[in-house]
Amino acid sequence: MFTGLIQSRGKIRGLADDRVEILIDPAKVEIILADLEIGDSIAVDGVCLTAEKLLGQGFVAAVSPETWQRSTLGQNVSNAAWVNLETSLRAGGKIGGHFVTGHVDGWGQLAEVQQSAAAWELKFTLPPPQAWQEPIAKYIVAKGSIAVNGISLTVANCGVANGGADWFTVAVIPHTYAETNLNGLTAGDLVNLEGDILSKYVEKLLRPGSQNEDISLDFLATHGYA
Repeated sequence: MFTGLIQSRGKIRGLADDRVEILIDPAKVEIILADLEIGDSIAVDGVCLTAEKLLGQGFVAAVSPETWQRSTLGQNVSNAAWVNLETSLRAGGKIGGHFVTGHVDGWGQLAEVQQSAAAWELKFTLPPPQAWQEPIAKYIVAKGSIAVNGISLTVANCGVANGGADWFTVAVIPHTYAETNLNGLTAGDLVNLEGDILSKYVEKLLRPGSQNEDISLDFLATHGYA
């Protein structure tokens, strides 16, 4: 479990079909390695991986075939892009973002970036769902939480374009933009998306045929979930 608050960035390099090496930003090596042991979980661009070997400047982690398929890690390996890093949440630790599991729901695609005096506004579109995923748009709501490449962000707005493509925007403060790999994205780049886990449980409870058919939108509204 993670919170979506990025601690550092790293360069990713493929070692084999099932291994990657992450070299941590030299300025923040100690932040990551001081809180990482062999067998620990660590989020790499929002993907939960397990550290199998610690290096002087990074670590080695295993990557399953499913993870290659469901995330952008394979693309990052090919172009040596920066990846966002966060060690796992400790009991009693601060939760400054929202609960992030490290299980990617699908991909988003950067459409445009606009800079204002106080923030950067990024607009993402949702490509047609891959064979392995369900539509992600149902988990995205205005003012709700979403993890983009492992970063906990608040959805500023969302909707459906005239062409039928779903989209959403996020406002990113200068610190987050500077300290994560968002500043290296260009239009057309893919990102890992994970919807808020709370929305997934609500969706399952309301799904036809569930064991909780007495729970409806009216029921939730009556009990304070409006």
